[in-house]
Amino acid sequence: MPEEDVSRQRGAYAKGVARRQEILNRAIEVFAERGADRTSLRAIAREVGVTHAALSHYFGSLEELLVAVYEESNRPDLRPDTELHDATPVERMIASARTNREVPGLVQLYSTLVASALEEGHPVASEFATTRFARIRANIADSVREQQSRGRIRKELDADAVAALIVAASDGLQTQWLLDDTAPQHEALTLLDRLLRPAPSHTAE
Repeated sequence: MPEEDVSRQRGAYAKGVARRQEILNRAIEVFAERGADRTSLRAIAREVGVTHAALSHYFGSLEELLVAVYEESNRPDLRPDTELHDATPVERMIASARTNREVPGLVQLYSTLVASALEEGHPVASEFATTRFARIRANIADSVREQQSRGRIRKELDADAVAALIVAASDGLQTQWLLDDTAPQHEALTLLDRLLRPAPSHTAE
């Protein structure tokens, strides 16, 4: 292939990537404002400001768009809670919950994807939820083991079970908050963090 044609193809690809990112950024704004109400790709295209054909070209289906929006909005470099290197896993979840309160629409989007994953005929949502839960449990379990080695989490606890419990508590409390913003989300997570810590040692005076 002539070098001129190769350069043209690279240029077209780069423009396509930039256009997809532009559409994705606008979609994140839309979902942060309005959540993930069950609607059509065509209706979302109108809100994003692109044609239905363009949105279908870059994302294929509504579920693919929802997954892309959620994953992009939760990139590690965009999450302030990932900077808490010395925090316990629950402390990170508390920081994440505070961040999520600023974007309830994206929290609802996540809940919609997880609910869809439990239904038949939603392979994209199912793959997203299954992969995400497995990855988060593994990451938290590694963090728990590290914290156990430093004496910050009770050593007799199974790290994998603790990880699953933290995910369950975080997601369950988040759902309660979506339904009732007076639910004690942070307080409950703080209690869980305290329960996982070793009992304080008392030295005789």
